Amino acid sequence: MDWMTTAEGWIALVTLASLEIILGIDNIVFISILSGRLPKGQRDTARIGGLGVAMVSRIALLLSLTWVMRLTTPLFDVLGQEISGRDLILIVGGLFLLGKSTHEIHVRLEGEDEGGPSGRRGATLRSVLFQIFLLDLIFSLDSVVTAVGMVDDVAIMITAIMIAVIIMMLFSGIVNDFIHRHPTIKMLALSFLLLIGVTLIAEGLGQHISKGYIYFAMAFSVFVEMLNLKLRHQPATADQ
Repeated sequence: MDWMTTAEGWIALVTLASLEIILGIDNIVFISILSGRLPKGQRDTARIGGLGVAMVSRIALLLSLTWVMRLTTPLFDVLGQEISGRDLILIVGGLFLLGKSTHEIHVRLEGEDEGGPSGRRGATLRSVLFQIFLLDLIFSLDSVVTAVGMVDDVAIMITAIMIAVIIMMLFSGIVNDFIHRHPTIKMLALSFLLLIGVTLIAEGLGQHISKGYIYFAMAFSVFVEMLNLKLRHQPATADQ
């Protein structure tokens, strides 16, 4: 705990915790979409439980850095592109996100197939937590790689992750309610997950795409939609 007595240690902690929160935005959106298919009484459990799983998985990966670093060893080549264990995980995770997001968009626009179970009845707390766990492993790899590249002290990394997850737990309810209160925002969130899926696949194939572009596009889209929401409410206010 020597880092607690130095300014550099605290600066590293604040910086890393802030980056962990930014990298966790896609995690919160994914958890909000999945938990929305559960009965109201189980949504908070899924949301908090999912973020708790994210914290545990990230800390577990940090404590097994040797194994994580071994994932970067090339396993085979595809058209001259070396593919490692990490690349395979990113590609599979990206495909899962693409499939899940496309299915959710279909449900929102077309509804469930006739005669089939509704999305809400078909979803269970256990299945939702399992899906969250799978995606948390993918998102955690990105988070851990960022932490290792910035800080050498494992204690700072673990503390930053815990702080970031606790903050996300506190504000995830607000994000969740906002997404489910506005159908257009939910569609934007699903589109955001599609973009994240494409980014993961590209990363797995050795093509780096800065998440900053995706976050900017999403933030701009949300800003435009907020203006639309404000304009829609103005006539109703004027009539009163």
